[in-house]
Amino acid sequence: MVAALAQVGRIERVTLGDRVYDELRELIIGGELAPGDKLSLRSVADTLGVSIMPVREAVSRLVADEALEVLPNRAVCVPAMTREKFRELTRIRLVVEGFAAEQAALNRKEADLRVMAAFDATFRREARSGAPDPKRAVRANKDLHFAIYRASRMPSLVAIVEGLWLKIGPVLNLDLKLSPERLANGGAEIQHARAVAAIAGGDAAGARAALAADIEGAAAFIEATGRLA
Repeated sequence: MVAALAQVGRIERVTLGDRVYDELRELIIGGELAPGDKLSLRSVADTLGVSIMPVREAVSRLVADEALEVLPNRAVCVPAMTREKFRELTRIRLVVEGFAAEQAALNRKEADLRVMAAFDATFRREARSGAPDPKRAVRANKDLHFAIYRASRMPSLVAIVEGLWLKIGPVLNLDLKLSPERLANGGAEIQHARAVAAIAGGDAAGARAALAADIEGAAAFIEATGRLA
């Protein structure tokens, strides 16, 4: 009995750690945390209703993922992004995410297309709105991209993309929130529509081209703002 209960306890601790990790990872990928934002482990624990131990475990994993960093005073924060690192990540994204878009065009199901169309429509409404909701636009942008990548039917590839977005997501999404003109003039709405149409038509090359144009357009806009370290 004691051995059985101990085993249940170990499973529960792992489950809590995974839960906290997943919650924090989604915040980072989704742009809810910006470069320089600091995290209080106690606040995270209290908000999620867990003890401090699974939070420490999750933060350690995110530090290993380079999504968070520990400062000299032991505080935890989202790392700043340098221009050099941003350019490196952008080049990698063009290869990896472009390939994912190609595979989505070849492997997508009808259900995938419906999901993409819904997120695309949400983003378009915000882009054309006179008073867009930045959070809704950021969420729709992220959801559309990952709907495309999941349609590749390659879970390992999606995991690689998630790793890239853990590093670059806060910068991408912060800029989208702070610069409403990027919604209207950044070209993302056009490239999203092109990508979805190409995937629906089984056009792998067209899907890659549209996705690459979206990444390159956003990268050029972000560099032009001068916000990178």
